[in-house]
Amino acid sequence: MAEALLNALDPGAIVLGVKAASDHDVIRILANRLQELGYVKPSFADAVIAREAALPTGLPLGGDNNVAVPHTDPEHVLKPGLALATLAEPVMFSNMEDADEKLPVSVVFVMALNDKDKQVEMLQEIAGTIQSPAIIASLIAAKSIEDVSRLLG
Repeated sequence: MAEALLNALDPGAIVLGVKAASDHDVIRILANRLQELGYVKPSFADAVIAREAALPTGLPLGGDNNVAVPHTDPEHVLKPGLALATLAEPVMFSNMEDADEKLPVSVVFVMALNDKDKQVEMLQEIAGTIQSPAIIASLIAAKSIEDVSRLLG
């Protein structure tokens, strides 16, 4: 179903049941994973947070289980990859459609792409995957990397 997502998603960059106090915490957790795995430069986390403040990525899905897809410019990326966090408790992200509105987000995909043209493709892959409330609920309930792989495979 989401083969491109699964191919971009490093199992080492999947963090389930994250306890985070803020959107910045979640972004830093995933950015650190991507940095440890050699995908991004040390500047990546701060660049993602700065971009999120200017161009929010919270996607309203019509319920409590919304998704955010923070990312930044290619100069902070060494090689393309994707990180995923499911949250123990939702964290507030600004709505991409209305920056003044805060959304409770339960699933966060951090994109690390070094080709701007690929950003739209990956966003479309993610958007296609998250259209299903059942998939979002199953991702949140996932207990292992294997569960995530089965859901996205």
